[in-house]
Order: sequence, then structure tokens, then C-alpha cells
Amino acid sequence: MKILEEVILPGETKTLHLEIARLHTATKLKIPVIISRAREEGPTILLSAGLHGDELNGVDIVRQIVHRGINHPKRGTIICIPVINIFGFINQTREFPDGRDLNRVFPGSKTGSLAGRFAYYILNYIIPHVDFVLDFHAGGQSRFNSPQLRISTDDKETLEPLASIFHPPFLLYSNQITGSFRSACAKRGVKMLLFEGGKSLDINAEVSKMGVEGTKRFLRHFDMLLDEFDIEQRREKMVVITQSIWVRAKQSGLMHDQVTVGTYVRKGEALAYISDPYGKENLMIKAPNSGYVINVNDSPIVYQGDAIFHLSKNTSNE
Repeated sequence: MKILEEVILPGETKTLHLEIARLHTATKLKIPVIISRAREEGPTILLSAGLHGDELNGVDIVRQIVHRGINHPKRGTIICIPVINIFGFINQTREFPDGRDLNRVFPGSKTGSLAGRFAYYILNYIIPHVDFVLDFHAGGQSRFNSPQLRISTDDKETLEPLASIFHPPFLLYSNQITGSFRSACAKRGVKMLLFEGGKSLDINAEVSKMGVEGTKRFLRHFDMLLDEFDIEQRREKMVVITQSIWVRAKQSGLMHDQVTVGTYVRKGEALAYISDPYGKENLMIKAPNSGYVINVNDSPIVYQGDAIFHLSKNTSNE
């Protein structure tokens, strides 16, 4: 296997460095790409995180996998990129310094914007070697995602069984977004499970554990997980969500008494209250339909129109 002009032999582990651009101080920025090959042939799986530089929970999941040696396969090859958007990671921001969202500029361009160049190199130098991708994300600022996998309806036959093996609390069907990493991989025949869990600029231990344990189950399915690692099987049923809606704030104010993420609510049930700071108003936000709360905005202050809850519709157990 030859990646980034380096040869990785069977049974070998190498850390390569993808160097595309420097800081304005002329400091070199190198993205570590950790490649581990078994002696026995098998699939190649990419574990990636940090596409958005402020989504630390995904970075922690891949970090734990490398630290614990889970990335050393029994067969096949595992590629780990814990931080893709190194610029955003340094600045603790979602975007690149050019203001672009890396997850909206794929397939990118070799001579385009800074974000576009990163997209181009990842897609053309890493992805051609890959069979499956587990890409780890977190919710936006103050918006906590219950651990979930996302796939498109086009990939139902291939990816829903694999999602069941990973077995998060929720599987959400979502359309491919133009310019996204997932869409670009799909066009090249590389299947991706997109993991969402937690929120930006935060590391939640339970979310990290679900990501690591799900990855172990995924690797065991392909006989890639070393026998020394135990598997935790989740007894709870994975809820499949085919439709979902965002509930938005009807007025600005202080938001309190929110329901817990992952909770099942009935139509008309209170999700939260929005109050003015002077004690005159206390508006109840009601569930427009029955479903699971898969994202909660835990900001204490919201503005009219803010997305405050992500609520499922038409789940597998309704």
C-alpha cells in the first residue's frame, strides 16, 4: 500500500503527515495520518474526526481508539485521522481561516481555497485506498446530539445492517448534502457511517464510550478486531428514524426546564419553557408530535427562531 508517497508493508504501522499549508507565521502544519496494516489482507477502514475543528468528541473517540491499540487490525488496514481540520482545531472554530466549512466544499480543488485544497487532498490521496469510513462529528455550539448514526436512503440496503452492528441509540435517515465529505465518498463508491454525538467544544465521556464500543463492534464484524478486546453488546433496541423536525423558539428569552436528550415525548408535552428576565412571561414549548428528542439546545438564552429541539417522526417503534 502506497499513501502520500510512503509504502506501508503488511504488519507495519506508520504515521504519515499530510502537509498542505502553513500558518501565517510560516509554522508548518502537519496532519497525522496513522496507518496500521495487518499481515492478512482485508478491508481498509478510515476512522476520521475533526472535520469541524470545534467538534472535540469525535477527536476523542479516534484518539482513544489509537491510544488503546484498537487501530491495530487482525486483518486488513485501519487508517486513523483524529483531526482533519487542524486549522479549526487550533483556533477552536468550526471553519477554516478562509471562513469556509470543509464539509461543504468537497470534492475541492488543488488550486482552490484553503478548505478546498484540504478536501481535494483527502479525497484524492486517502479515499482511493478506503472501503468504509466511520466519520465522527458532534452537534453545533450548545446543541447536544444524542449518539446517532446518519445514512441516506440510497444506502439503506448496505449501511442499515452495518449501522445495526455499530448499534447506537438512534439511526437517522438524512439526505446527502452537496459538497459534504459523505456525498463525495458516496460518489466514489466508498460507504460512510456518519456518527453524531455530544456538542462542540465539549467532550462527553458517555458519547466517547458509545463511539469507541460501536467501532469495536463494527471492526469485529469484519474480523478486524484483535481477540484481546472485549465487546460490550447494547441490549437496548436501535431506534430507526425516517423523518424528523426542528422545533424553534417562538420568542426570545431564558430557556429552562428542558427535557433530557434521548427522551420519548408525547404530542403536546412540555419540552421547555422560555421566560423573560423580568418575571412576566413564561411560555411553554410543546412537542408538535410524539417522538424522541435527539438534539437539545442547552443554551440558557435563546432568540426567536433558534432551533432548540430536534424531534423524531415515524420511528421504527411507533
